[in-house]
Amino acid sequence: MQDSVGLTGLQLSILRVLWERGEATTQDVWERLTEGRPLALTTVATIMSRLERKQVLTHRREGRQHVYRATVTRSEVRRSKVKELTENLFGGDPSALLSHLVRADDVDAGELKRIRALIETAMEDDDVADL
Repeated sequence: MQDSVGLTGLQLSILRVLWERGEATTQDVWERLTEGRPLALTTVATIMSRLERKQVLTHRREGRQHVYRATVTRSEVRRSKVKELTENLFGGDPSALLSHLVRADDVDAGELKRIRALIETAMEDDDVADL
């Protein structure tokens, strides 16, 4: 996956459906997405086609239908979006992002404790021994 593919909210919603189901037709995705909002089938088809051009989706033919699957994982997309956020709002400084997150009013003591444990675990890993 490219470092950032600039996914919109609707594109992420389509990916979530595909991650949940593994594979799905445009109709399947449309039916799932319209449970919460009105949306044209042609809109979903167009967006899925664009995602395929970005190499975020791929398809196989099953009769006359295309059956799509994601070519990127949830983890890859999260990493890309966090990197994009860090670069755009925090000048590429991950510690500034983390500082903002832990100083936010809605982070309670329990969450801070979990964050500390995650950092301690990461520091024990060989990959981040330089922290």
